[in-house]
Amino acid sequence: MTFLWAFLVGGGICVIGQFLLDFAKLTPAHVMSSFVVAGAILDAFDLYDNLIDFAGAGATVPITSFGHSLLHGAMEQADKHGLIGVATGIFELTSAGISSAILFGFLVAIVFKPKG
Repeated sequence: MTFLWAFLVGGGICVIGQFLLDFAKLTPAHVMSSFVVAGAILDAFDLYDNLIDFAGAGATVPITSFGHSLLHGAMEQADKHGLIGVATGIFELTSAGISSAILFGFLVAIVFKPKG
């Protein structure tokens, strides 16, 4: 049953994104930014953790989870270290994903030539 809920929730997030692309005529950058902000807003109201508990990977894999991680890390470290914790907390939880994106983007740029 866990896999079913993960599939339905993750798929539902993707369906919302596809509707925004097709019917609202938003660009992929607008949709991605909106999803990051939506994840942060849901985390601010303590709703995203409940969604993760319910759907597992269906809620942690989409880009909305990045917004959740940004805010979650910032708030967690702000409680411990104050204002400087906001800046360090953002990178503490998301540094692996950011570093991976930079590294793999660099490797792909080395291996493949762009079309001209």
